[in-house]
Amino acid sequence: MAIRDDALVDEEIAVVGAGIGGLTAAAYLGASGADVAVYEQHDQVGGVAGRLEADGFRFDTGPSWYLMPGLFERFFEAFGRTPEDEYDLVRLDPNYRVFWSDGDRADVPADRDAQAELFESYEDGGGETLREYLADARDAYEIGMNRFVLPNRTRVRDYASLDVLRSARGLTLLGAMDDHVATYFDEPKLRQLLQYTLVFLGGSPHNTPAIYKLMSHVDFGQGVYYPQGGVYEVVDAIERVAIEQGVEIHTGAEVTALEPTTDGMAVSLTGDRYVHDRVVCNAPPAYAERTLLPDDAVDRRSGYWSERTYGPSAFMLYLGVEGSLEELEHHTLVLPTDWGPHFEAIFDEPQWPDDPAYYVNVPSRTDPSVAPDGHETVVILVPVAPGLDDEPAIQQRFRDRVFDGLAERAGVDLRGRIAFEETISVSDYASRFNRPDGTALGLAHTLFQTGPLRPGHRVPGVDRLYYVGGDSNPGIGLPMCLLSGEHVAETVRSDAQNDGSTVGRLRSLLPGDTGR
Repeated sequence: MAIRDDALVDEEIAVVGAGIGGLTAAAYLGASGADVAVYEQHDQVGGVAGRLEADGFRFDTGPSWYLMPGLFERFFEAFGRTPEDEYDLVRLDPNYRVFWSDGDRADVPADRDAQAELFESYEDGGGETLREYLADARDAYEIGMNRFVLPNRTRVRDYASLDVLRSARGLTLLGAMDDHVATYFDEPKLRQLLQYTLVFLGGSPHNTPAIYKLMSHVDFGQGVYYPQGGVYEVVDAIERVAIEQGVEIHTGAEVTALEPTTDGMAVSLTGDRYVHDRVVCNAPPAYAERTLLPDDAVDRRSGYWSERTYGPSAFMLYLGVEGSLEELEHHTLVLPTDWGPHFEAIFDEPQWPDDPAYYVNVPSRTDPSVAPDGHETVVILVPVAPGLDDEPAIQQRFRDRVFDGLAERAGVDLRGRIAFEETISVSDYASRFNRPDGTALGLAHTLFQTGPLRPGHRVPGVDRLYYVGGDSNPGIGLPMCLLSGEHVAETVRSDAQNDGSTVGRLRSLLPGDTGR
């Protein structure tokens, strides 16, 4: 168990939303002595990182890649345990398989020498160039993580320090990734292999700064893992940690309003209203400011949220399939040789892509427990533009397009073999998760939405209200949301110590309150 530092004793803190960031923040705050209540609108925790179980199939509804294992270790070690105490972790090899539209196929191995051989097979000198690129990616990772991400720098003034100035080399990687990778490799397929992870950041090769080449170190250098039972096993483990710190988690509890008061923050649920000393909001900030908070409560210019660049939405198919799918790996990418038009269809001229790039996850290739005997569990994710019309007829046509491409490029025709099917698309992310325009990922990691230019933890103009999760610093992805939870807890502790708050001891019920 984490050592309780009692820094937040007498503080009553609400966490709105039980996504990864919210659960992690709750665990750290509870370990500091706060009385923490989590309000989650759905019947299970995890937010987008949920679990679907039906007919003997088990699906991770959101993230399915376990990357940056050191950050998971960091979280659990803070509470006196290791990931291995909580779930069985398997390193995948190959990391993933790729099918291209011209009939080509490649497996990206876990071994560095084998990776170099793969790149050499596509381009003379490619193996040695890959080693150079990955060495640079490792340096970018160390600079980015150790001097920008881990230290909890969320404001511009936090960057005015000597160790940040020493990182000037890293700060030169601000041009577009596509241009940067082109200085290393001529072969378009190799460029794709080094840039596909940008989709995880909600960006494209043309609008993501080259500092994110660090993701190649994450992928090629640190490896790709899978927790047996699915990524939701990690969510379960984080929830257990939070509960052990005394956190109360209320599911089926939809927050309808947040309101600053003279002695804290009021949280309204259907029929109930509670006052807490502080509130950590894991709901999308755009939704919180447009819907939950009073008009003009936040000190932000008009139109701020409509001017943001949002990451892709997703067309998701959750499929239970009869028979074996030996043609596919645990992680499989199906890519056009020219993926430019697909990214243009996401960021430049929003429309359903004619020749989509997509991802196929078949966890039953590694973990038979997620599917009945003689079946496979399959998740297909196609990144698409947020805000698209996705009425049923449109979804059906696009589904057929994806199945046609999978049959043509990977030799896998799923039609006639589907025992279970569920679809989630743009409108579902908007209605179920309050995501602006139905984005599945949130704010993209563009140059002007990175580091101190990304929303910080403190909500401007609203004391005692904080943001946590992928839309705030440090950004998108399970590992970053773990850090976001840690950092917001640090921020809350700092504020509580600086203001000497005794609000918790003076708390009183508002008219209509039922108490907690």
